[in-house]
Amino acid sequence: MSSETPTGVGDEQSPDVGEVVRFEVVEHGDGAVVVHVHGEIDTMTAPVLSERLAMQIPSASLLVVDLSQVTFLGSAGLAALVEAKEKTEGADGRLRLVCGSHAVTRALEATNLLSLFDVADGVPEALRTA
Repeated sequence: MSSETPTGVGDEQSPDVGEVVRFEVVEHGDGAVVVHVHGEIDTMTAPVLSERLAMQIPSASLLVVDLSQVTFLGSAGLAALVEAKEKTEGADGRLRLVCGSHAVTRALEATNLLSLFDVADGVPEALRTA
């Protein structure tokens, strides 16, 4: 199952972030779910990221967050990722990140959060090492 959702378009629950960020959710066998994130994760879009990840946690034994198409990752986005990791582990699941972009890797390294996460070089590797 795949769903691509631009945020802020006809969605009164989410902040109006327009085309700044969008998500594609792909379910794989054995409880693995990949959330592809495209765009910027900042103060306005981080709550939407948190919500989208939280929606996947109950059904995912492995939640892969593909950040390879993220062009900006701010402190609010980092906090959303830490929160998702804690919630996933609390539900006996695992969260794995695919950084894939300099912006994401740099933000995680600058805040010493990179070592907190299970990181894969790409989605196939993230799923293969499940």
